Amino acid sequence: MEIIGAGLGRTGTSSLKLALEHLGFSPCYHMFEVLGSAERTRQWTAVAQGGAQDWTQIFHGYRACVDFPAAAYWRELAAYYPEAKVILTLRDPGAWFESARKTIFRLPRLMRHPVLGPVLRHALPRESRPAAFIRMLGALNRDRRDIAFDRASAIAYFERHNAEVRAAIPAERLLVYRVGEGWEPLCAFLGVPVPDEAFPRANDSASFWGNFGRTLWGGDTGLVRSRP
Repeated sequence: MEIIGAGLGRTGTSSLKLALEHLGFSPCYHMFEVLGSAERTRQWTAVAQGGAQDWTQIFHGYRACVDFPAAAYWRELAAYYPEAKVILTLRDPGAWFESARKTIFRLPRLMRHPVLGPVLRHALPRESRPAAFIRMLGALNRDRRDIAFDRASAIAYFERHNAEVRAAIPAERLLVYRVGEGWEPLCAFLGVPVPDEAFPRANDSASFWGNFGRTLWGGDTGLVRSRP
């Protein structure tokens, strides 16, 4: 593991995944790798429930990781991979919340609904990948992201997370980065040449649910690039 992405979901982590892979840090681990794999779902459920954190097994074959759930365990990963560089992707807190509200917060909020949550859980076959993913998400949220998902709570969580990363990781090991800055600061931090092509853009709010459904039900972990 050479790169640890500590930025929360909806801060450009999908675009960063594609960028890192283009720069040679491939493959890069992302939530979509988990979403499309029953085995990875079981691994993270065990971690969230207090099981052994076998990071070598979880990230076997990967050179980088970004997005949730890896980003929620940034502190453990930074200690386990002391030579790895850390990238904290940022975004305006209000814009981040609006994007999260439309995407990654919808399923957890639905599962907490007193009527719809139990109906959905009982409607899915227990051994199906969607049911296993929902159980994993619940365990991870209880362990690392137990927030009410309202605007004030979510933004406070977002800002607290970012502040903790910046305080804990030495400046020479950390890149605080917005994907809108493009290739230059990323490549300078990683010590690689700047590509000639445009910086990738993927999994915006408009394409999120198509990517999510295709991966969850079909197991296809390929991200579709967003339209310019």
